[in-house]
Amino acid sequence: MSSVTAVPIQPVKRRHVVYLIAGLVLAVIAAAALAMQGPIDPNAAFLAKNARATGVVTTASGLQYQILSPGQGGATPTDTDVALINYVGKLPDGTVFDQSRQPTPMPVAGVVPGFSEALKLMPKGAKYRVWIKPDLGYGATASGPIPANSILNFDIELLDFLPEAVIRQMQQQMQGGQGAMPGPPGAPLPGAIPPGR
Repeated sequence: MSSVTAVPIQPVKRRHVVYLIAGLVLAVIAAAALAMQGPIDPNAAFLAKNARATGVVTTASGLQYQILSPGQGGATPTDTDVALINYVGKLPDGTVFDQSRQPTPMPVAGVVPGFSEALKLMPKGAKYRVWIKPDLGYGATASGPIPANSILNFDIELLDFLPEAVIRQMQQQMQGGQGAMPGPPGAPLPGAIPPGR
């Protein structure tokens, strides 16, 4: 018969047990706090990170922009103006969903709210990079190649702008005075295509 020698186990100090229990309680509390936060919104995370980038300004509405070229200063477009612009529209992953092929007239009030807000910040000759959060863009609605709830990134160059009434008058004169342009004031002008459409 063999004999087993019993080795006495040293007693655990009370403070070590207290530390262990306190650590477990803190881990449970931290896990519960993370669970209550729910899933992380990738758009909010992107915009929060982007807001910290050098030169990026966030407006009260949440539009973010960066001035690439300040332009000539002075007046900026209003809702009653038509802006002549060059632009490239991208998704956050860099996919180009729209771009102008030539200088394009855009009624300032006829585009998504974030694009309109950006135009109203820009003097002639300015180049801005803007990030439009979904509720200032197309929101929960998909639009062509733009998925629902997408952040829109545009590089915009404002070449010039004129009041819509002046442009309508010029078009009327070019047509030999054959009548007013169709549509009420504020309606999109022929050739004015909102970004993403």
